[in-house]
Amino acid sequence: MRLDASVAAVVTGGASGLGAATARLLREAGVRVALFDTDAARGEALAAEIDALFVRVDVTSQASVEQGFAAARAAHAQERILVNCAGILAGARTASRRRDEAGAIDGAVRPFPIDLFERVVSVNLVGTFRCLALSAAGMLTNAPDAGGERGVVVNTASVAAEEGQIGQAAYAASKGGIVALSVPVARDLAAEGVRINAILPGVFETPLLASAPQAARAALAAAVPFPQRTGRPEEFASLVLEICRNSYLNAAAIRLDGALRMPPR
Repeated sequence: MRLDASVAAVVTGGASGLGAATARLLREAGVRVALFDTDAARGEALAAEIDALFVRVDVTSQASVEQGFAAARAAHAQERILVNCAGILAGARTASRRRDEAGAIDGAVRPFPIDLFERVVSVNLVGTFRCLALSAAGMLTNAPDAGGERGVVVNTASVAAEEGQIGQAAYAASKGGIVALSVPVARDLAAEGVRINAILPGVFETPLLASAPQAARAALAAAVPFPQRTGRPEEFASLVLEICRNSYLNAAAIRLDGALRMPPR
């Protein structure tokens, strides 16, 4: 797909982190961009900075996502690119022993809070598919380009999809589901000229990582074989643009992790 001002894109989770970097690079290529996010302050500031559209969207709400696409299409016409970056991270062991304030085990045990599991899957997996399905339905109305392409979707998974750590049952399940979507959805949409791919990022410099203690960030960076550092959001964004441009990339799940393989903890 050629990237220029004739193309419109939607980036979910576009107010910060990987989504913001992707939105910036798409705009630099001339693409018209709509940012979906729940963080209105960051989203509106970024939209003003890069000349994009911000729409407050909650990916767990069908009505909110439908309204978001309607606003984006009214401003920029039907999108040909969707990049799903909206997601959350939350952890708990499948079952654990309760500890008192001093850290001593008090004998009680508790299971993973099921409402937390449902929340993570609702945002990360169901939210991704909700946006994907609604966007794909719109893409089918696009006229095909010279190569027969009507659109491309890039989903954000995680290396946790393959190497979830202790406490990441919900997160790993949600991201594994995103990887598993790639082949069947690509097959569903192949005849219509819409491609689906996923990126599995490793440890990246995002607001989530920035909230971790310095020692923890340093340890994560040291675990990456090469280059021995955390990933930069613009490196993720660069891969997104290559996926958009390279029409032979379809149903792929691409690791972007500096050869990192996550340990149990």
